[in-house]
Amino acid sequence: MSKTVTLRLSEENYRKFKKLAESDNRPISNFIETAVNRFIEQDIFVDEYEMEEIKNNSELNKSLNRALKDVKNKRGRFVE
Repeated sequence: MSKTVTLRLSEENYRKFKKLAESDNRPISNFIETAVNRFIEQDIFVDEYEMEEIKNNSELNKSLNRALKDVKNKRGRFVE
């Protein structure tokens, strides 16, 4: 079921999003939803090719495993 979310936009961003949505002949809410979904898929998640490259990189995996052990053993500290 769809949910309603209130989003505050600057006048400039509203005009920009509205213009882009109209050029695609769709509502501004759909434009924003689609843009966010594309961002998540492209910039946040690793695609299958990148994941294969990560899995095949033995040095990277050794480093990640050492880091995981350090975390489990509560070694190290967080640096801000």
